[in-house]
Amino acid sequence: MWCFVDTKPVPADQVQEDLIKNEGSLTSTLRTLLFFTALMITLPVGLYFSSKAYIFEGTLGMSDRDSYFYAAIVAVVTVHVVLALFVYVAWNEGSRQWREGKQD
Repeated sequence: MWCFVDTKPVPADQVQEDLIKNEGSLTSTLRTLLFFTALMITLPVGLYFSSKAYIFEGTLGMSDRDSYFYAAIVAVVTVHVVLALFVYVAWNEGSRQWREGKQD
């Protein structure tokens, strides 16, 4: 098996800049992941209980059994919306990093 290595010398400043860019990119990615993880946990659960109590039972006067069903639908739709937003943000972040890397 042959392995070809680029033997051009790289300035130390360039290596340090690349490392800093990669750390910033990693930090940004981790921050985005943690933000959407928190949304994925809190938003569906919060909307489930609040829509059950205030909208379906309180405002619409539904029975306990029906309000469980419709609140679960709200929670599932919320999970899908959060996942779609995460994919959209991750896709745009990846394409932005690709464009920035290509311009160098």
